[in-house]
Amino acid sequence: SITKERTEVILQGTSSLDPSDPAAVWEEFDFKCKPGDLKRRPCFITPYHYRLDWLMWFAAFQTYEQNEWIIHLAGKLLAQEEETLSLMATNPFAGRAPP
Repeated sequence: SITKERTEVILQGTSSLDPSDPAAVWEEFDFKCKPGDLKRRPCFITPYHYRLDWLMWFAAFQTYEQNEWIIHLAGKLLAQEEETLSLMATNPFAGRAPP
């Protein structure tokens, strides 16, 4: 069975010099198949799964200490590493300074 609540990890970045500023605009990194925008058509690649998207689903049920790879993923997104960005559906910072 599937859980009745939809818990998920969302990775965001900001171009704000002060991330603590309430006026800072946070932008989301979208995954190729992880549930996100409710208006987006579901991704169907049955019987397979995008590995990272699948791991993100399970990570939502645990803490980041139990999923240290998320910290490394966030670091690679902050560094705008092309290999890591190729795993994402969108890069909200494309053509701009890194978050």
